[in-house]
This record gives sequence, structure tokens and C-alpha cells, in this order.
Amino acid sequence: MNHPIRVLIVDDHTLFRSGIKALLQRHEDFEIVGEAGDGLEGVKRAKSLQPDVVLLDLHMPGISGREAVKLLAEEVPECNVLLLTVSEDAEDLIETIRAGARGYLLKNIETEFLLNAIRAAARGESVVSPQMTGKLLMGVRMGKEGGGAEEDREKLSPREREIITHLARGASNKEMARTLNVAESTVKIHVQNILKKLHLTSRVQAAVYAVEHGLVQKD
Repeated sequence: MNHPIRVLIVDDHTLFRSGIKALLQRHEDFEIVGEAGDGLEGVKRAKSLQPDVVLLDLHMPGISGREAVKLLAEEVPECNVLLLTVSEDAEDLIETIRAGARGYLLKNIETEFLLNAIRAAARGESVVSPQMTGKLLMGVRMGKEGGGAEEDREKLSPREREIITHLARGASNKEMARTLNVAESTVKIHVQNILKKLHLTSRVQAAVYAVEHGLVQKD
């Protein structure tokens, strides 16, 4: 990305918005293009400002973060939404990822993790706070398991099934390339094909899908 990452902050706490704004403004690769104090206003501002990344709180007055994610996915699909919340609820996590969020971050994360997460989201990558990864998989397993697994296996090649298994376990492209003894560029192509075949938009959604449809065995 040649230009600074354009960020829209949507949170109902003015002090929190100010803190995030001050943090990002200390780094030349970020540009704050706007703020909003509720979900509906955030969606309106995203439509007019076209940010690269929307930092979105989950619990706000008016429409919720969940509803805002759905609206953003429908009306501003090119922007990347990162939930930034205090909620450690697995259902909140899973529902927002399914709705199209690029990632789910807890407000107690380290500064450097937040900065790198925003950069990753701007590149179209997915990110979840480390302490939420286990809840992501556990929450999906407690939902429907195995439904349509055979049909989905038929969609994917043997190599793609290997890749999605590693995806569900949180492996990076570099780690998968090393494990499978293939080029990292090859892994990227396989990941893109998996997302296309399963009609998904992110690696996190692929991980959820893999567990939900029985493509990954329980440990």
C-alpha cells in the first residue's frame, strides 16, 4: 500500500477514540479520516469516506456492532472491519466474523499488536486476539458439527484439505509452506482457491468453516 492506511474509528466513548487517534497519529503509515460515536453514523461515514480499515466497537447505542458489520459488508464491502471490544463472548466473535469482519481484537491488547493488526487488515489479512482463538474454535464446535462435510471435501483438492486444516490451527503461510515443503506463493494460491470455492472472504472465516463442517478433527 503506497498511501497511509486510512482509518475510521467508531466507538461511543470519546476518550477512547481520542486515545486511539493519538496513538495512530504518531505513526506515518496511518491517517485518521474520521470518527463516529455509534454504529449507524459509522456506516454512514464509512460510505462517504471509504476508509481502508474501520475500527468498530461492539456494544454501542443504536445499532449494535454486529448489525454495523452486516451493513458495512453490504454497503462498503471494500473496507476492512476490525472489531475492537471488551467482549470475550465466543458468540460475539463468531457472529461478527461470519458477518464479514476482518478481525476481532480485545481492548486490552498490546499497542504493537493493535498497530500490526490494522496493517494486516489493510492488506486483506485476518487477525484475532490470541486469547480468543481457542474460543473461536470451541464456539464453532459447540454449534453444528459435520454438516455437509462430505460435500465440502469434494469441493476441495487433497492439498486444499491439508491447507484448510492448518488454517484452522492458526498456521501462517510461511509455516504451512515449511510443513508441506512447498513454496509460500503456492500456499497463497491454495488459500485463495479455498476461499473462492467455499465463498468465503477471510482466513478466519475459513478456519470457522473448517471446524463447523467437520473438516478438522478434534484434538
